[in-house]
Amino acid sequence: MTTHGPGRALGRRSVLHGAAVASAALALPAAGGAPAVAAPGQIRAGRPRAAWGVQAGDVTSSSGVVWVRSDRPARMIVQTAATESFRNARTWHGPLVGPGTDFTGRTALHGLPSGEQIHYRVVLADPDDYRRTSEPVAGTFRTAPVRRRENVRFLWSGDLAGQGWGINPDLGGYRIYEEMRRRDPDFFLCSGDNIYADGPIAERVTLPDGRVWRNVITEEKAKVAETLAEYRGNFRYNLLDRHLRRFNAQVPTIVQWDDHEVRNNWYPGQILDDARYTEKNVDVLAARARRAFAEYFPLGTLRPDGQGRVYRVLRQGPLLDVFVLDMRTYRDANSPNRQPVDRGGILGGEQLRWLKRELSRSRAVWKVIASDLPLGLVVADGKTDFEAVAQGDPGAPLGRELQIAELLRHIKHHRVTGTVWLTADVHYTSAQHYSPERAAFKDFAPFWEFVSGPLNAGGFPAVGLDGTFGPRQVFVKAPSRANVSPAEHPQFFGEVDIDGDSGELTVRLREDGGGVLFSRTLQPGRVGQ
Repeated sequence: MTTHGPGRALGRRSVLHGAAVASAALALPAAGGAPAVAAPGQIRAGRPRAAWGVQAGDVTSSSGVVWVRSDRPARMIVQTAATESFRNARTWHGPLVGPGTDFTGRTALHGLPSGEQIHYRVVLADPDDYRRTSEPVAGTFRTAPVRRRENVRFLWSGDLAGQGWGINPDLGGYRIYEEMRRRDPDFFLCSGDNIYADGPIAERVTLPDGRVWRNVITEEKAKVAETLAEYRGNFRYNLLDRHLRRFNAQVPTIVQWDDHEVRNNWYPGQILDDARYTEKNVDVLAARARRAFAEYFPLGTLRPDGQGRVYRVLRQGPLLDVFVLDMRTYRDANSPNRQPVDRGGILGGEQLRWLKRELSRSRAVWKVIASDLPLGLVVADGKTDFEAVAQGDPGAPLGRELQIAELLRHIKHHRVTGTVWLTADVHYTSAQHYSPERAAFKDFAPFWEFVSGPLNAGGFPAVGLDGTFGPRQVFVKAPSRANVSPAEHPQFFGEVDIDGDSGELTVRLREDGGGVLFSRTLQPGRVGQ
């Protein structure tokens, strides 16, 4: 997390070459949509292969998690070094990967030097003959600094392969990942909807103007996901994209989940009335989805068997702590959301207590609250129920708003400074400023909420605002009709820069192509902005 200049990426050439070794084995499909080569799980001859690339995640000043997927049972071995020559490398012996985790593996790294570029490479060894090893696949990441004067840059967005818009070979696939890679961030925060398990992908879709959108197709994306194998296949689908694999090799991630990792607008205890599903119990589907989610991302708090939790805090040095929320696992049922007492809320009691405690303990200049749903945007679930926090009643807090009011009151009374909310979910980009001067509920300090996304999904019109917490929308860019394809409307990501000298935090809302749509600079040390 050093100064962001044009020369920073030059030391990563070998990393990108290593990523290209893996990328060559997973070229985009030919015109008919069938894979150009067999998927790794179908290949058994010769040495193990790591053709799905590598990922690093949950990186702090001294630790991180590295991910890989093999084509067969293998021992995961990771080497780390200060240079791309891997002189004086440190070796980490990871797990034996096999069918129990869909041949994915994760290795936790500890005791890393702070504020340094870490080069790593993963080798897969045949468990019956360790001399038979895969080609090494390389990656890199920067550990968080411990010194205040080092700048921080990160990106955020969400919503990938949604509404039937998948990897389009005619457009070059997920090109937005290449644009984000060139921004050279310290990490990428994915705000949820990493997959659309409830969204089958057809080979061709005719656009309103007569053009044809072509998708890469796979067996698992032909129907809604219900089995563990189908959920796993949804996560593998995105890794067919070379831009995403190259991005993963260079940029560590912080991931959270939302609804489409399971199915649209799900909540615990839900019983489906949807003819597409033979399994109607959402708790069964969620357990399978959670396990696949844990297998396919390098999370430090969620084990590959799905045990553990998604919510966590990532310490990024003196300037930044990132508080990752889980607004799915502990929520109450979707409803008209107007109950005067709501004990479960959208976070559940335990997560709310954790969040208040960790916010109060944080000594970082900025506390980014990574929320998988917006606060004041009215997100409906059918004709009478609501999916997020707000329900459109501009009066005193009701339903899930009660829990958010409790959190905002805590932030004010405990003088927690520098809180900024980031989210995705609604498939457009916007900026909202919340202030008690405009609100029905007044016992809180002003704050900002920024929305970005989608990465590669349908665009949707902007929804209304709920006046309970006094939002004022200072910027919005959204299409005028529902499910506008990525070929017809820009996709979006956000960028955050924190200046090491002044402590100022600048948010830029960007669209694919790199253009800045909106920018706002916030001053440090304030309870409200």
